Amino acid sequence: MNRSFIARNPSVLWFLLALSVFTIAVTLMSEVTGVGLISTSFIKTLGKTLCLCLIAIAMDVVWGYCGILSLGHFAFFGLGGYAIGMWLMYARTELIVVDALANAALPPTDKEVADAIAGQIFGVVGASEFPLIWTFSHSLALQLLMVVLVPGLLALVFGWLAFRSRVTGVYLSILTQAMTLALSLYLFQNDSGLRGNNGLSGLQNIPGLDAVPQSVISIAFFWASALALGLGYVLFAWIVSGKMGSVIRAIRDNESRVRFLGYHVESYKLFVFTVTAVVAAIAGALYYPQAGIINPAEIAPIASIYLAVWVAIGGRGRLYGAVIGAAFVSLLSSWFTGGSAPAINLGFYTINWTDWWLVLLGLSFVAVTLFFPKGIGGLFDLIVLKPVPDRQGDYGPDKGAWRREEGEP
Repeated sequence: MNRSFIARNPSVLWFLLALSVFTIAVTLMSEVTGVGLISTSFIKTLGKTLCLCLIAIAMDVVWGYCGILSLGHFAFFGLGGYAIGMWLMYARTELIVVDALANAALPPTDKEVADAIAGQIFGVVGASEFPLIWTFSHSLALQLLMVVLVPGLLALVFGWLAFRSRVTGVYLSILTQAMTLALSLYLFQNDSGLRGNNGLSGLQNIPGLDAVPQSVISIAFFWASALALGLGYVLFAWIVSGKMGSVIRAIRDNESRVRFLGYHVESYKLFVFTVTAVVAAIAGALYYPQAGIINPAEIAPIASIYLAVWVAIGGRGRLYGAVIGAAFVSLLSSWFTGGSAPAINLGFYTINWTDWWLVLLGLSFVAVTLFFPKGIGGLFDLIVLKPVPDRQGDYGPDKGAWRREEGEP
């Protein structure tokens, strides 16, 4: 008998319920409602955390379920941020330029306006013209399309080349890391068209909403991030359930056997790799307007390594584990590196957590890997224990007989 999607995935309903309660509670305690128990800056932190949870789920699907340890998914995250950041910078600069030229003796031509916008944006790197990649930066709709198309096409081409060559394991991880490093080094160049090391800044200033307080904008992005996380969770829960999910997990466990059974392994891997890359880009497009700035350092390989650490700590191979890991590490990182954590004076040495946070994170990763491989999400296994079947008889297919896996203690 075919059960419904929710019946096969009860965690989806519980996750959406918890996310809804959390979103409403944070909104009611924000400065928008006048309560002010949660500051606007912390609302932005929570919104960014939700975006990190979304890319963590994508990483969990590609690694925890499909067995592809990608060390390049944060590159797709950054590309999504760059795509939306281009429109934000263009539209905001256009408003400033038009307002400045409004009192000119002669009305400015479109070319004069465009040249003035280009000079404002690229003057910091010594350029005065728009690069070719900024062709669609004037259009929000087209740039939103670029958020999906550019990372999606990159993942599709890279995945097709890698998977058709049957590159697997650590070699594939190295290739994804090399792709990320190459992209990061290219973006550091001033002639990359994205302002080099300066990156794109002022992204928190939404064009046309200057009169709207940041408290309202932060809540709007917080809700958008929560909605994206909820939809992403449902999408990936659907992907990893049913027949497709069984094939994906089988590829993770024994790729050669799945290929022997007649499945086109490369197509499944390419599908998972591309879809997770697109979702990662959407998460980045929501993250960086809340962060306010994006630069090539955000795409450095170390960021993708952190992402793998989050998933491992939360619990690889379970979607809610990825959310727990990303939220836990992200918020803890903000607390330690933001100066909120008190320093510990040992007499002969003072531990400042801003300097020691990464060491603590590394030790936590090693400890989880060695002593608790199921991560934080594995704690639910201790709470929700599977009942021992009340059956009699020997092993076998007969009704009432014990299956082999049920007979194991």
